[in-house]
Amino acid sequence: MRSLIDALPEPALIVANRSVKVSNAAARTVLGAGIEGQDVRLAIRHPAALERLLGAARDAADEVELAGVGEADRRWMMTVAPLEDGSLFVRLIDRSEAHAAEKMRVDFVANASHELRTPLATLVGYAETLREQADEIDTRTRERFIAIVHDEAMRMQRLVEDLISLSRIEAERYSTPRDPLQLPTLVEEARENCRGAMAKRGSRLIVEAAGELPAVAGDRNEILQLLDNLIGNALRYGREGTPVTVRMVQENAMVRLTVSDEGEGIAAEHIPRITERFYRVDPSRSRSLGGTGLGLSIVKHIVERHRGRLHIESEVGRGTDFHVLLPVAALAL
Repeated sequence: MRSLIDALPEPALIVANRSVKVSNAAARTVLGAGIEGQDVRLAIRHPAALERLLGAARDAADEVELAGVGEADRRWMMTVAPLEDGSLFVRLIDRSEAHAAEKMRVDFVANASHELRTPLATLVGYAETLREQADEIDTRTRERFIAIVHDEAMRMQRLVEDLISLSRIEAERYSTPRDPLQLPTLVEEARENCRGAMAKRGSRLIVEAAGELPAVAGDRNEILQLLDNLIGNALRYGREGTPVTVRMVQENAMVRLTVSDEGEGIAAEHIPRITERFYRVDPSRSRSLGGTGLGLSIVKHIVERHRGRLHIESEVGRGTDFHVLLPVAALAL
């Protein structure tokens, strides 16, 4: 029995007569090095687990969800199976990642609801005012209200489009894009898409390519969306009148794309989190500039689907560099 339990990767033990008789290395790591021979009430300090192990119903296999065993943020599924001699075979199956994924899903739904609720409340408020006080509102005020309604509706539209894009990219994450794409051509198309934003910010786009670049393997629409998001983000957060620079260079079996701005930069503690959904360094500024909070998350998922790599460098007061490495089409497997 000890040999069998020692071969298991997850924590496992034999409980008999209210004490731990046998345990494997994984169980001792989680529950403590000296659990063998210890009262099970001391080895597993969890009410639901003890109720199952010490209760009357000991003749059937069962599962119990446990939280906080070993570490406060760990989640386990404890499986209990009776053995012929009356002892119990206990396994702890780690469910921490599944719990974290479920928490992310719940947080995502809550954040999306909050992001939609804010412009929706504004739309409802101004629409009701326009309907109920139509005869009392002068032309200038009416035009201002209509402009606000339009802007909030467009904000909702951008958010819904980003939510749909993120959902689609995640659904396709296991299918690797393989179409050969000329990155400089797509950068020029992205330049055209951003002309309005460049004019509004008084900025220009500088494109630098190191020699003749090979085609990259990718999905045309997603790479174009990646470029639009990175260039748009650089225009949004760069200082007005400063350029945005796009550099492209081949590095072995990859092509490195770098989008740089000359903005306020991002403090080091925020960089690991800025690709999270709805994470904002400065929420009020991001919303005022029209950001949905999903752009960089979309970029991250696109890069992952293309089997590339995203790296972010930033210096407060100088600006930010977004580096994307994409595989060369001829070498992509």
